[in-house]
Amino acid sequence: MHNFAITGVAGYIAPRHLKAIKDTGNHLLAAIDPHDSAGILDRYFPDAAFFTEIERFDRHLEKLRREKESRQLHYLSICSPNHLHDAHIRLALRLGANALCEKPLVLKPSNLDYLQKFEEEHPGTVYTVLQLRLHPDILALRARLQQQTDRRHSVRLTYVTSRGTWYRYSWKGDDEKSGGIAMNIGIHFFDLLMWLFGEVEGHRIHVMEAQRAGGLLALKNADVQWFLSIDERDIPDEVRGLQRTYRSIEVDGREVEFSNRFDDLHTRVYEETLAGHGFRIEDIRPAIELVDAIRLVKPVKVFLGDAHPMSTGFKSSESRERVRHTR
Repeated sequence: MHNFAITGVAGYIAPRHLKAIKDTGNHLLAAIDPHDSAGILDRYFPDAAFFTEIERFDRHLEKLRREKESRQLHYLSICSPNHLHDAHIRLALRLGANALCEKPLVLKPSNLDYLQKFEEEHPGTVYTVLQLRLHPDILALRARLQQQTDRRHSVRLTYVTSRGTWYRYSWKGDDEKSGGIAMNIGIHFFDLLMWLFGEVEGHRIHVMEAQRAGGLLALKNADVQWFLSIDERDIPDEVRGLQRTYRSIEVDGREVEFSNRFDDLHTRVYEETLAGHGFRIEDIRPAIELVDAIRLVKPVKVFLGDAHPMSTGFKSSESRERVRHTR
């Protein structure tokens, strides 16, 4: 059994981590969040120590490390706001523990270099959560693509995850803290696209707003039209009212809809990490570098031939016909 602690326990994603820690037969020593609405702990680890101040959380874990070997921290699960990830990763390593950090690992590629050096100086390891790589439908798609090495693919990625007005007033609506929609919402998908279709050869941005972003991505083995949104109005008509999240990848006109089967993916990430197969800094580096570059590019004029239909004002449900992809 491993001992865990968690940051950001009152946040949106923390329950998936608490469930994963429980499902894998491990124990939670302590949790921290500046907000005290952490009743979710009662469902999983009611005896875990809880703190609202990082200094007291750090002191508690350091005290346990020195007093009892059986109470030493093995993993720190990091679910705090994006701009705090690198600080909390370093905290984990200083405590002699491993870090298991939510996306994005950091907001800037230069921070990855710093973390790698810090990791080399400490016994712990930095892991990140890339649960889409473990989704059954995505694994089936990758297996199919690996049998088609002699062709270049046409791909359309659509991800709409509805968020209310609260979003823009929270840290997620602050680009300096979240990295903006391409980083906060899109980082998993950019990682996924490169994992499926190879490294980046070029990119173009068609729309970059607070609530949506879209563009064209040229990868080694595919041309990708992509569109991200947190606006419920962008949910396709055929599923609006039935679900608040829509995830779709079309490959050569064939759709892979993967909005479901997400409940246990964090548990799968924990299983793989504990088995020594976790995702490391170099796994996520290409996606961090891509999003950092995307954020610096100004949108260009949209041409129907190379843009995702939703970037041109058309919903995917209004036009399923494939459009010409250009590099």
